[in-house]
Amino acid sequence: MAKRDYYEVLGVPKGAGADEIKKAYRKKAVEHHPDKNPGDKTAEEKFKEAAEAYEVLGDADKRARYDRYGHAGVDGMSGGGPGHYEGMSMDDILRRFGFDSDDIFSEFFGGGRRGGGGFRGGARPRGERGTNLRIKVKMTLEEIATGVNKKIKVRKQVACTTCNGSGARDSSSVDTCGTCRGSGVVSRVSQTPFGAMQTTTACPTCNGSGQTIRNACNVCKGDGRVFGEETLDVDIPAGVHEGIQLSMSGKGNAGAKGGPPGDLIITIEEAPHEEFTREGNNIMFELFVNIADAAIGAQVEVPTLDGRARIKVPAGTQSGKIFRLREKGLPALQSYHRGDLLIHINVWTPKKLNDEERRLLEKLREMPNFQPTPGKEDRSFFDKVKDIFG
Repeated sequence: MAKRDYYEVLGVPKGAGADEIKKAYRKKAVEHHPDKNPGDKTAEEKFKEAAEAYEVLGDADKRARYDRYGHAGVDGMSGGGPGHYEGMSMDDILRRFGFDSDDIFSEFFGGGRRGGGGFRGGARPRGERGTNLRIKVKMTLEEIATGVNKKIKVRKQVACTTCNGSGARDSSSVDTCGTCRGSGVVSRVSQTPFGAMQTTTACPTCNGSGQTIRNACNVCKGDGRVFGEETLDVDIPAGVHEGIQLSMSGKGNAGAKGGPPGDLIITIEEAPHEEFTREGNNIMFELFVNIADAAIGAQVEVPTLDGRARIKVPAGTQSGKIFRLREKGLPALQSYHRGDLLIHINVWTPKKLNDEERRLLEKLREMPNFQPTPGKEDRSFFDKVKDIFG
């Protein structure tokens, strides 16, 4: 089934500001949260659909790509569909965006959930989530044309192998938190117009882990992380372009004290090409031909991204003429469409002449067919390029 427009999902106009989008997502999160709709699978799917929309529209870079390319510009990154959140609890999805369920309910109802705690099923966050890591990957046009798997060595924070990320020197150095008594959460009951409302938040003493460390690990000094290197296999799809960002979930910096890792954000850089320039999904090649070939006609070999091809230069070809080799350009991202190879003809004028060459040209200069008689087909190169690219 086709995806709905993200602005339609959140119920905001395309010109909506960041605060308006954030408020709209909060509203949808409350409306479709499973705690308000127990057992309702449709509400759960709508909750995930709203999360997908907010993950794109709540990020300036992703939103710009979505506005320009639609779903094709952001598919395959974070926010790739409700299935992207498979295995995540509703609270985990909210925390991904810096909210939790109590934030959501307190904004609209003046307090936390009635009864029960803020973390369903007794689950609680463990440690602190790691930060996202950003790297740049340079690609050639040939790699962009086919897609590529790159092995990338990344220096980042990794879990300490001495304490297995716990931050403690040994198991006897870990105590139950005295503030929350191991639950990881603290609760507060307040009276509201809706009745008694209980607000449950992560324990400020242990940051929700339910444990405190008496003796820290000698290697990581209690943080649970050290600096290290990891070699990653990165699959980059065909058709990417300069500045596009891809996301690898969970491949960023490790979380503190056993917390979940952040994401790895990959920004694509295009390496300059010796022969081609890129215009969207089309590529352009400057072909130089001599006066004789342009006047008489010739078969000429030209490079492409996947080898070489021969083209016919008809007799009487003028400088500025553009030939098109269809579907010899770059593929569109996650699409069957492919751009063209555009060959721009430049008739080469000799810079130096010997005596014999000069005598021949002196004879030709006065002949009728060598007198310029431009017509509509001899418009400037820039006019032709404007026609090609609209």
